[in-house]
Amino acid sequence: MSLPVNSLAPGWQPPPFPPARTLEGRYCRLEPIDPARHLDDIWAANQGHDRIWQWMPADPPQSREAYGALLAMMQAKPGIVPYAVVDLADGKAKGHLWLMEIRPEHGVFEVGYITYSPALQRTRAATEAIYLCGEYGFSLGYRRFEWKCNDLNEPSKRAALRFGFQYEGLFRQHMVVKGQNRDTAWFSILDHEWPVRARGFKRWLAPENFDAEGRQKQALASFNQPVASAGQMKLRRASMADIPAILALKNAAYTPNEGIIGVPSLPRIADYAEIVAEHEVWLVDGPAGLEAALVLEIEPAIFQVWSIAVAPEAGGRRLGTALMRFAEERGAALGYDAVTLYTNSRLTQRIGWYEHLGYGITHHEDRADRRLVHMRKALGKAG
Repeated sequence: MSLPVNSLAPGWQPPPFPPARTLEGRYCRLEPIDPARHLDDIWAANQGHDRIWQWMPADPPQSREAYGALLAMMQAKPGIVPYAVVDLADGKAKGHLWLMEIRPEHGVFEVGYITYSPALQRTRAATEAIYLCGEYGFSLGYRRFEWKCNDLNEPSKRAALRFGFQYEGLFRQHMVVKGQNRDTAWFSILDHEWPVRARGFKRWLAPENFDAEGRQKQALASFNQPVASAGQMKLRRASMADIPAILALKNAAYTPNEGIIGVPSLPRIADYAEIVAEHEVWLVDGPAGLEAALVLEIEPAIFQVWSIAVAPEAGGRRLGTALMRFAEERGAALGYDAVTLYTNSRLTQRIGWYEHLGYGITHHEDRADRRLVHMRKALGKAG
């Protein structure tokens, strides 16, 4: 029996231990813990709120001095990078967290010991702090971002899924915490998944995702949704690991069109590292591999089907129609009132198919080497 092939890219080297540097965001700043600078703000925000310590290994500090000793322990503890979470709305530290379980030799890091005051909970700053941790670790070359919590801690498990972590399983009787058994739920995001998750964070954190009263328009979970269905068809979000299969599918699906249009198809020659990171790419798997791919370009003012491809061997099963209907459902779920698309003006059969689905021509666009037909369908109309 042969050993499995190492899937690491040749030349991978362990990253450095994360230097304790300040991480700047739009709504918060993560500053390396300094009791002299952060104690007064953190004590003022957290004192009297003992419930936030329910799942922590430490008991809630009952005095300013006790909290100062706890922060000093964090600052001195080897093997972690403890951060104060500073709310940029008023410049005050309102919580803290750690980068921990850091194993450079394996490229692994974890965010944990998350202690947010009520004033910080359920805020954009609280969510951005997790994004900053992930962005920092992966920027250094780490491969795996972990989240672990007591299996009884339902809010923490929901938060992990909202942030885009994938549930991996349960470590039974993993720890004894405060004299009680702890079964630990494990979650992770991998490096080839992070660009998609990072895009979800940025879309959620964008100012235009909030109304004048600060209420979110779309939930982060909707941006980070990993799987979906359209009738009996199951879809999943692409990651960087899917790029070779996507390229093979695009070559098979689009090359025949080039005999008609006389130029390379734009979806076939695109940079899919950029596409997967910046767009929503939904995939349909089959017994023999990738069967279909849908690329959605989603911006504040536009929801566009950027490309749709079905493997030739999967033809005749109406996968394309199902993907288009899924795109319309996705657009409606994200609050858009229309779906747009464009295609080459010489692909008359494709244009007729879109018209059959309810799309109307809005205008033509002349480029140096091709003419494009732009089309639009208002959501809510039969097609």
